[in-house]
Amino acid sequence: MKVSVKYIVTLSIFIVVLFIGGYIFVRYLHRINQPIIEGVVECRTYRASSKLPGRIDSLFVAEGDWVERGELLYTISTPELDAKLRQVAALEAAAEALNLEVEHGVRKEEIVAARNLWHKAMAGEDLAKKSLTRVKNLYNKGVVPRQQYDEVLANYEAMVATANAAKAAYEMAVEGATKEQRAAVAAKVREAQAAVDEVKSYLSDARVYAPISGRISNIISEPGELVSSGYPVVTILDLSDMWVVFNIKESDMVGIALGVRFDGYIPALDKTLQFEVNYIASEADFATWSATRARGGFDIRTFEVHARPIGDFNALLPGMSVVVRGVI
Repeated sequence: MKVSVKYIVTLSIFIVVLFIGGYIFVRYLHRINQPIIEGVVECRTYRASSKLPGRIDSLFVAEGDWVERGELLYTISTPELDAKLRQVAALEAAAEALNLEVEHGVRKEEIVAARNLWHKAMAGEDLAKKSLTRVKNLYNKGVVPRQQYDEVLANYEAMVATANAAKAAYEMAVEGATKEQRAAVAAKVREAQAAVDEVKSYLSDARVYAPISGRISNIISEPGELVSSGYPVVTILDLSDMWVVFNIKESDMVGIALGVRFDGYIPALDKTLQFEVNYIASEADFATWSATRARGGFDIRTFEVHARPIGDFNALLPGMSVVVRGVI
């Protein structure tokens, strides 16, 4: 029995097609039976806030804007601090003026006036001494009564005290302030300067700048609203620091280790990127499946795994899904 060439060719084509179809079918079955691990893209988030409570005065950014590090985000109205700054600045000026007076000493005119008062007091003392001598001689002779003698004596002693006080005032004017007085005045100046620096420090925090370069994701408060100390007003996403978070069952953890690289598909971009595992949780987080049998069964728990993208990931955004087919 003769077999035609056409029959042999047809049979061969049929076998090849059957083989290819079977291979594709087996690959399809293998693919659909592979576990699918899905993760979510996350990035580092910064919340710009001020340690100063107050009312938002101006807002210079909007959601979706790209900001550079050091760019002004918003300002807070501070009328109370402005008044406080004027107050402490006046105290600082007064303390510095007093310090200059102490350093430069008493004016020449004041020294001359103190010397003249001392000389006047000495002249009064000399006159009182002469009067006492005369009255004492008369008292000893019984010419004047005891009361008059006592009055002249008291006047002399008062003039002596006045002269001593005037001399001390003159010497103090010549010598200037003591070392202790200079130290006390200098301390007052430093105290006033510290108060000014403190108020200026608070005022500088009334202008809030971007801590990093990134995209504005959320603005919580608007101009005119009151915010408390440390209240986050603007949220900034650092798109240069991104990673994917996977929650993987412990039964699928075989082969997962730090530094392992794998391909992940991003449906939002219709693109596949390579990722590298950089973090594995030290302990399981929660159970995704509980055993139903008392014997021979165990709960399957979940580990959190982080992986960073490798290469160009500029189009990647937080919240996007990353699908990995099969075990990483």
